[in-house]
Amino acid sequence: MVATSQPVATQVGLEILSKGGNAMDAVVAAAATLCVTEPQSTGIGGDCFLLYHEARSGKLYGLNGSGRAAAKATTAEFDRRGYSEIPERGILSVSVPGAIDAWQTAIERFGSMPFGEVLEPAIHFADEGYAVSPIVAKVWRQNEELLTTCADTRATLLIDGRAPAAGTRHRQPNLAASLGQIARYGRDAFYKGDIAERIIRFVQANDGLLELTDFESHTSEWVDPIYTYYRGLQVYELPPNGQGITVLMILNILENSQLSEVEHLSAEHIHTLTEAYRLAVVERDQFVADPAFSDIPINVLLSKEFARKQWQRIDPSRALQFPITSGLPNHRDTVFLSVVDEQRNAVSFINSLYHPWGSGLVAGDTGIMLQNRGAGFNLIDGHANCVAPRKRPLHTIIPAMVYRDDRPMLSFGVMGGEYQAMGQCYVLTNWLDFGMDLQQAVDAPRFLPAGNVLGVEHPIPGATREALGRKGYQVVESETPMGGSQCIYIDWDNRVLQAASDPRKDGCAMGY
Repeated sequence: MVATSQPVATQVGLEILSKGGNAMDAVVAAAATLCVTEPQSTGIGGDCFLLYHEARSGKLYGLNGSGRAAAKATTAEFDRRGYSEIPERGILSVSVPGAIDAWQTAIERFGSMPFGEVLEPAIHFADEGYAVSPIVAKVWRQNEELLTTCADTRATLLIDGRAPAAGTRHRQPNLAASLGQIARYGRDAFYKGDIAERIIRFVQANDGLLELTDFESHTSEWVDPIYTYYRGLQVYELPPNGQGITVLMILNILENSQLSEVEHLSAEHIHTLTEAYRLAVVERDQFVADPAFSDIPINVLLSKEFARKQWQRIDPSRALQFPITSGLPNHRDTVFLSVVDEQRNAVSFINSLYHPWGSGLVAGDTGIMLQNRGAGFNLIDGHANCVAPRKRPLHTIIPAMVYRDDRPMLSFGVMGGEYQAMGQCYVLTNWLDFGMDLQQAVDAPRFLPAGNVLGVEHPIPGATREALGRKGYQVVESETPMGGSQCIYIDWDNRVLQAASDPRKDGCAMGY
């Protein structure tokens, strides 16, 4: 089974499986294809995280493929340039892309096919073209102004200054050439060879901070996943610098509730999830950062005792007033895809440029859009997530895996930047607490707080919005759909796979 946000990527994953490849081969091939066919969300100029269940050993492995800040990225340098915060877009938001190294690292350890062969479908679609899908076309059109600000971006992604329309063929020959070099020479082409040199020439011509040594020194990191129990199941996430711990903190708080006894999407339901999310996000924003630079109290944050104390802070009749304080005062657009193969190897995989179109900068004639993940840092001296040389920022992208009795049960994720932690908890509680099937759990109308503002999707009724307003929220309707999810459920008893793909994206789930 393969679940992605683009039908052509799902098809690529299935073709790899049918040729004898395993789940890791298929997920990297599909991810590379998405870097071509969904360019606003992902690219080889971005980062990657994954969880991989190896059927042979029964073990779960985590890979952190996030890039680091430039060696020159200091608060003093930003201050010298007159910045009080890191720009959201542009050359100073660019960090080293980690995806290519992560892909090759994953394939070399767990794949069964040569790395170059896995990239062949992506090269084909970049070179020969692909039909632009409706949701991708809509986002493309909405961001035309951003894509005109850089000549190389404009030449690569616009046609006569306009976004390509849905159903038209779009080609990216420069990206095809870069992917071709990577297929022939591996990661070194990207981090030490011709591609790296051309990216750095572009960065330095635009007064950026990255140098060739920043690329040459980059490595991915195998990490031990972290987990908590929710309703008797083990929910696994990657440790910081990703925000997966936020999901686990939310679930720990919610385990003190009786969600199944309230009406789904009632004011009580939305209020409970919203408050649990807001309490967890406060801890995330204070503590989650690169563990190589910070001492993160993971065990305390994931303790059930701490969760009970957090639960007791929730007033069922009233929203907590913003700003919310930490419960530990004494302590300091994206694509998700999932693949499960015949042997029941399972991979939960996420690749991202961060904001739609990342930094907005295509690096010269490489065809590569550079991510803006550096905008995840701040310039607050002493803060855990303050920018520093060769430091990894707080990351929003989080793959997830759910186990029952030490076997993988659900490989899933929810795209959408800030929405991801809420999205994972919402989909999971829809499924476990409210008894929905996977597709219903994914389809259900969504909500997300930002301070005391509560964004809701259109289908949430007016009476519920009014009740939430009486609790102290400023309820506003979201102008765009919230996130996008892909899920694969392993039914061990019946020896079948079930999947769900989010209608907020263009994709689908398919198997054989």
